[in-house]
Amino acid sequence: MKQDRLANWMRIILMVCAAALVIVLFVPMWQIQLSAPQYPEGLVMLIYPNKLGGNVNIINGLNHYIGMKTLHANDFTEFTVLPYIISFFALFFAVTAVVGRKKLLYLLFILFIGFAILAMVDFWRWEYNYGHNLNPDAAIIVPGMAYQPPLIGYKQLLNFGAYSIPDIGGWIFIFVGVAVLFCTVAAWRSRKKKIENNLPVAIILFLSLLSISSCNAGPEAIIAGKDNCYFCKMGVSDARFGAEIVSKKGKVFKFDDMHCLLAYLKKNELPQDKIKDIYLTNYSGNHQLIPETEALMMKSELLRSPMGGNIAAFDNRDSLKKIQELDSGFVITWNELILP
Repeated sequence: MKQDRLANWMRIILMVCAAALVIVLFVPMWQIQLSAPQYPEGLVMLIYPNKLGGNVNIINGLNHYIGMKTLHANDFTEFTVLPYIISFFALFFAVTAVVGRKKLLYLLFILFIGFAILAMVDFWRWEYNYGHNLNPDAAIIVPGMAYQPPLIGYKQLLNFGAYSIPDIGGWIFIFVGVAVLFCTVAAWRSRKKKIENNLPVAIILFLSLLSISSCNAGPEAIIAGKDNCYFCKMGVSDARFGAEIVSKKGKVFKFDDMHCLLAYLKKNELPQDKIKDIYLTNYSGNHQLIPETEALMMKSELLRSPMGGNIAAFDNRDSLKKIQELDSGFVITWNELILP
């Protein structure tokens, strides 16, 4: 029946997805980055569909001291079956594009999304076991400490910062997931209302949806008593003086004081061309994060910030003047702060 046929633009997108999944077989799907003062260049573990890559041997050597299991591709059943599953879905996408039936698309959508959810649950389970099942005879034991890496995003583990994000293959999977969702919704809506077979319009809508799925992470609220300063490793005790860097990859670096933020920037561990935004905590109001480019700053020894930076940021001039009258501070600009 004609109503059960997929539009030509949908079939093109599905065929592109099939080709993209073939690429996944040869590129890393996920990466876990580790950063610490003794490794200024950082360490990275790359997870391919059938193997581990990156600095695995160095990471295994470090983990041995805290009782974590060493990582070997042969220990993971997933590396045996995953290439076949990816190949199956690449073939399924291609067949659906050629046959062009909506029912086949619906089945593909259910199976693909179900697999994606199952894969993330399995990944979390692996990280949990990896970080919790520790050798009781390890050289370094911290009572109550677990070393589970984050499923996605950033987490501080002792003096290491662990950052878990999709790699090329993972982003391709996200692209394919958004594509099959888009096609499924469009096919379902066409049952009730005929959609014009307009490829340019479809591409614009599809790319708009894709851009939403791939946008970079924004700032995260700094929580006193919970978050730690990335530079000095101290717990955040007063959120009014906090600051934050967001890298172009979406990684968030939190600081308890302007002093720590400026010291980190001067070390140049994160080059300027890799910084997306810098945020400062609003000293007044609800202490929300404000972009460094919009902040007004005041320095006063009477502020007594946690690490002695004694600098407060404000989102408007009235708030600044009010605190300036109380603490006899002077206005300072961002350029004056970062000058050597």
